[in-house]
Amino acid sequence: MAASFGKQSLFRLSRFSCRCKTSGFLNTKLFASPLVTSGCRHSSSSAHTNSNKQESEKHETHFGFQSVSEEEKENKVYEVFENVATKYDLMNDAMSAGVHRLWKDMFLERFSPTPGTKLLDVAGGTGDIAFRFLKYVGTPVGSTFSSSASVAQSSSDDSSSSDSEGTQVENKDSFSEPDINGSHVTVCDINQAMLDVGKAKAKSMGYSSGISWVKGNAEVLPLPDNTFDAYTIAFGIRNCTHVQKVIDEAYRVLKPGGRFMCLEFSEVKNPLLRSVYDSYSFQVIPVMGQVIAGDWKSYQYLVESIRQFPNQETFAAMIKSAGFRFVNYKNLTFGVAAIHSGFKI
Repeated sequence: MAASFGKQSLFRLSRFSCRCKTSGFLNTKLFASPLVTSGCRHSSSSAHTNSNKQESEKHETHFGFQSVSEEEKENKVYEVFENVATKYDLMNDAMSAGVHRLWKDMFLERFSPTPGTKLLDVAGGTGDIAFRFLKYVGTPVGSTFSSSASVAQSSSDDSSSSDSEGTQVENKDSFSEPDINGSHVTVCDINQAMLDVGKAKAKSMGYSSGISWVKGNAEVLPLPDNTFDAYTIAFGIRNCTHVQKVIDEAYRVLKPGGRFMCLEFSEVKNPLLRSVYDSYSFQVIPVMGQVIAGDWKSYQYLVESIRQFPNQETFAAMIKSAGFRFVNYKNLTFGVAAIHSGFKI
C-alpha cells in the first residue's frame, strides 16, 4: 500500500513539475533531478522552441516605440533622413525655436578646437558641426591650399583594400586638402541625401579646402585606426542600431589623447518640466512635420527615438566602457539635450 502510494505521489510530482517548468515557476535546480525530468519528455522540445525564440529576439531592436529587426531599423532610419534631408534645417529651427543653433554653438565652445585639428564628424551630413568647426579654427573661405594628402584621402586608399565586412568609402571626388593651418574635418554620414545637402551648403559658403565628405556606417567606419584628434557626433547616435559599437569605433579611429564629444537629446529630470516637454514633443512636433515637411511619421519617430535613448548616466557609463577616461556630461536646457565628453588615454 505504501509503495503504491509512493509511486502515485512520484507520478503526480513529475506531472506537476512539467507544468511548472513550462510556466517558469520552478527553481532550475529542481529540474536537475532525474526523478523530476524523467517524466517531462516534452520539456526538451519546449526548451528548444524557447531557445529559438530567444535567439530570434536577440536580433530585434527598437524603431521609436516599434519592435523591428536590426536590418529593418537601419533601412527605416535611412528612409527617415532621406525624407527629411531637404527640410532638415528648417524643421530643426521650427521644432526648437532656433535653440538647436545655440546648443551647437555651446558644443563647439566646449570642444574648443585649435588650428591644425583633424576632426571626424559622424552623422553630420548637413554640415552643421563641420562648418562651425571650420569657422572656429579660422579656415579661410574660398581658399585652396596644396599640401600633403588629407586624412580623408589617405583613409580612402586604405579602405579600398578593406575586407567585405568594412564599409567602402564612396564619392572620392569629395575629398579636399587641409586648410592653410592644417585643420581638416571629415564629415561621415550613412545617408547620401544628407551629404548632398551638406556639400551644396559648403559650395554656397565658399569652402573649398579643409572639409571632406565620406559615406559610411558609424558602426563600421571606413577609416584607419588612430587617425583623428577629435570625434564629434551631434543628434545622430540615437538613430544607430548598436550605440555601443558606434562608441567603440570612435575610440578606434581616435589618436591617443583624442577627444570624443557627443551632443544628443537626453532626459529631463524635473517631473513638471518633463510633462510639458513630452506634451509638446508628441502633440506638436509631428504636426509641424506634417505641415512643414509633409511627413508626420518621420517626426513621430524622431520624438519616440529620444525616449528610447539612454539617460545621461547610462550613456556616460557606455562611453567609459569603451575605454574613454575623464568622462563627463553637461546638461543643456534642463536636460533636454546634453554634451558628453571623454578622452582616449
